[in-house]
Amino acid sequence: MKFEDIYQFFEAPPPVYLNKELAVCYVLSVLIRHDSYGTELIHAIEKDYSNYRLSDTVLYSALKFLENQAAIMGYWKKVEGRGRPRRMYRLRPDWQMKARELADLWQRYMVGQQKGVQKVQPVSQTVPQARTAPSAEMPKYAGS
Repeated sequence: MKFEDIYQFFEAPPPVYLNKELAVCYVLSVLIRHDSYGTELIHAIEKDYSNYRLSDTVLYSALKFLENQAAIMGYWKKVEGRGRPRRMYRLRPDWQMKARELADLWQRYMVGQQKGVQKVQPVSQTVPQARTAPSAEMPKYAGS
């Protein structure tokens, strides 16, 4: 590893994969606006939040959780330009308020992440030199 590698990490950090808790909040933030399906949700996060990713496993776990909680319902729909019908997800009307609350957590989380991420500007491209040894001429103190 070199110091340049550290600067490069902060210039182009690796993607952050959502955990299930964040995925639930993200999915609800999308479903408040419109019905969607799995692949669309995965592509949308990459488009809207370029440094974030959502794995199939975490997404479908979050969708299953939301279905089990009766927050969303799934239905099949033929999507224009796609070969087979897609499993679409829709927010249940009685979940609007709770979904907005959880979607707000997602938005606040992302705002906090953006505030915490600042471009790191290298102070110097060289490694600081070691401090030199103190001078042999040390000041004399009273009593020495």
